[in-house]
Amino acid sequence: MANKLTIRDIAQLAGVSTATVSRVLNNKPDVDPITRERVMQVVQEQGFVPSIAASSLAGGRSPLLGVLVPSLTWPLMPQIMQSVAEVIEQTSYELVLYSISHRTDRSLLIDRILATRLIDGLLAVYPDGIASSESAEPINRESSTHLREIYEHGFPVVMLDDQSLPGPIPWVGPDNRIGAYEAVRHLVGHGHRRIAHIQGPLQYQCSHDRFAGYRQALEEAGIAVAAELVIQGDFTITSGRAAATHLLELPESERPTAVFAANDQMAYGVLSVSEDRGLHLPDDLAIIGFDDTALSAHTRPALTTVRQPFAEMGRSAVEMLLALVSAPRLFGGGAYSQVVTPVGARADIGSHQPMRVQWPTELVVRESCGGEHSGTASAHHIPVDAAR
Repeated sequence: MANKLTIRDIAQLAGVSTATVSRVLNNKPDVDPITRERVMQVVQEQGFVPSIAASSLAGGRSPLLGVLVPSLTWPLMPQIMQSVAEVIEQTSYELVLYSISHRTDRSLLIDRILATRLIDGLLAVYPDGIASSESAEPINRESSTHLREIYEHGFPVVMLDDQSLPGPIPWVGPDNRIGAYEAVRHLVGHGHRRIAHIQGPLQYQCSHDRFAGYRQALEEAGIAVAAELVIQGDFTITSGRAAATHLLELPESERPTAVFAANDQMAYGVLSVSEDRGLHLPDDLAIIGFDDTALSAHTRPALTTVRQPFAEMGRSAVEMLLALVSAPRLFGGGAYSQVVTPVGARADIGSHQPMRVQWPTELVVRESCGGEHSGTASAHHIPVDAAR
């Protein structure tokens, strides 16, 4: 019976109007203390739980923020969501989590999210990413287009994304090009000249940015990009294995001495093939990945990789969303610039520019590519200057 009670039922039992019950439930100050006590006594006796939807519709504001994420099995999600939750815990808001996959009609899902009118704003995490680390089937780009449309109609949206070029929607992401540049420069500094690159899917901007960083580091060292050393992957372990098998079957004079994979999953595939072939790393082959997911410190050998600052990106993205919710019409960035200025990040925040925050990456040197700490369990962290 308690589940079927409405605010009107509580009003009748307490002998007051529904408006009075609403003011009591929303902790409004303009209610007589005796009346408040009577209403709350009825609420407790009946075990009444207010409808979030009804409260938000009545008050015009919601205590909820939405977070749109890909599969929660992604190794990147825990750090991002933990930092988002830590920020939200300091506010009166709660989170509603929406998970998507390559089978989800994202535009329809977004329409349904908005139709419920439960949330004040939406944080979209990797809206055009890959469905999961086990599936390379790409998600189409309709969700970003749809998010752009609802943002331009005044609904607060922030994207946390390294897969596509930032448009007018407020955006937080990493500096992929500089991260890749530093990784390959490290390999060049250790004497490697035959450095292979396993690319991510070319429909994603991050794949182009990481290749651009790879190419820049080689060109600065006077090393030509060898077409046979650039292999197309799809961000999965399987594609990393296939690429490594192809590279290691090249004639000895053409074989790489180092591999830079565009993400850690593909680097795990290279590690696996290297182990199968009895290679000694990093002497026979040096390997660097990109992301620094939790497993990378525990592979054997431990994987050198480019760390994305997932926690910092999640924190700044939700702070940006909170600022938009507070002042949704300050689209030029004024609201955000008054609330938070991320330390170490490069931000484009101006009265006529979209809000964009680009976080620097960090090269984490472990045993898979040699370096100062090769052969030990420790890691050498090399911060990358995002303004470079």
